[in-house]
Amino acid sequence: MERSCLFLDQKIASQNFRISALKSDIENLDTKYDSSSQKLKAVKSEIEELEEVEKERDKFYELKISEMNEFRENVKRFLTETRTRMQELRNSVNESSSEIAEAEMKRAELLAMKESLTKTLASNHQRRAELQKQIENMLVARSPERWKPIQSGNSKGV
Repeated sequence: MERSCLFLDQKIASQNFRISALKSDIENLDTKYDSSSQKLKAVKSEIEELEEVEKERDKFYELKISEMNEFRENVKRFLTETRTRMQELRNSVNESSSEIAEAEMKRAELLAMKESLTKTLASNHQRRAELQKQIENMLVARSPERWKPIQSGNSKGV
């Protein structure tokens, strides 16, 4: 019996040792669990921060994309307006060129007409001078004849 008691004591001691070892393992596992739990909380917190950063980045990119699209629309509108304005200016230049050509033709016609009128006027002045000379010559030629009868008539009456 003693042997059996010893055997049981040894078995109990062995079981107690095993229990102590298991308790130690449990405490180690609890410590590891707590450590892992803290690490998990830290990782979750970091994930949440990264998700916030990602949301902010997405909002930033959406804003920039929106600004780029608006800029593209403004560029397209500017190009359209500029092309339209350039075409209007080209049309205006073409129209002005036509008007200038017409005005230059009219000017050339008027200058030719002026030259013609100047020649005609000069010719008329020359013709007038010639006619005046002829009249003077005729008057001078007739004057002695006119004066003779008048003079002889005056001498008779005086």
